[in-house]
Amino acid sequence: MNFTQLTVFREVMESGSISQTAKKLGRTQPAISHAIKNLEQSLGLSLFERRGRRLVPVPEAQYLLVEATMVLDRLSTISGTMKGLRSAETGSLNVAVMPGPSAFIFPKFISNNIGEDANFQTTISSRSSPQIRELASTQSIDFGFSDFDGQEGKLPQYRSETISSDCFCVLHRDHPLAQADAVTIADLDGESIGTLHGNHPFPRKLALAFEQENASYVSPIEAQFFLPLIPFISLGHCCAIVDPLTVVTERELDISRGQVVVVPFDAPIRYEYATLTPLYRPLSQLATRVKESWMESLFTMIDDIGARAELGVP
Repeated sequence: MNFTQLTVFREVMESGSISQTAKKLGRTQPAISHAIKNLEQSLGLSLFERRGRRLVPVPEAQYLLVEATMVLDRLSTISGTMKGLRSAETGSLNVAVMPGPSAFIFPKFISNNIGEDANFQTTISSRSSPQIRELASTQSIDFGFSDFDGQEGKLPQYRSETISSDCFCVLHRDHPLAQADAVTIADLDGESIGTLHGNHPFPRKLALAFEQENASYVSPIEAQFFLPLIPFISLGHCCAIVDPLTVVTERELDISRGQVVVVPFDAPIRYEYATLTPLYRPLSQLATRVKESWMESLFTMIDDIGARAELGVP
């Protein structure tokens, strides 16, 4: 069984026709028939029933199609990655950012920093943090910005520069705690707290911190990232413990139309970000400069709102 045989097999499965497969792959019909015959011989079973000019797949062929598609798609990804490594992608900037910062902060930063390099092909993708880690592992991006998740599985194929920072509590402006100098876990005992979905590490940390303080952690509203929680807070449905970049975005965009206030969260919980750089993808001078500038900008934004940016994870 080889690459050519699997490619031919998948095309025959999709078209059900030797002639159409030959036309699509630019080969002769005898060559297509020969590839299918050799594949069947190597497997020791027939994959198709011949009904006139059509080939009808047997049940075993459906299973092989799933496996063959996975193999061929993986080989295609590897091929594309290697081509990118050879060319070093010197004429482009390809970055992936988690949804919150990708809505405003990061595009604004990029537009202010590519400068005279504006003619470069620039791609900004909004992806979840696990997706960004996968893209960095497969060397598919110049760099990525995600939440940090210390629960790594296999050895990552990327470098991770992490930054930790203080968190904030976002409240409706008429909330009894809105005028407080800081909000503690005890203050939020039994309060409705909007948070991130259960697969994210941050709500797990919050729940554990509340448990250690013998406080009730109530979370009736969950979202993929923090910004969608702002309208709920604006209407008084909940409050939320958020990261500094959400605070920066709210102050820039005023999503709540002045209906929320931000108060420091006095608790031993830090929010953690990661800038990821693939190990085997050479960065262009533009990508290197933009990544380094992003790290500097990130520290500045966090420190400017008093969230104490620190390199590394506590």
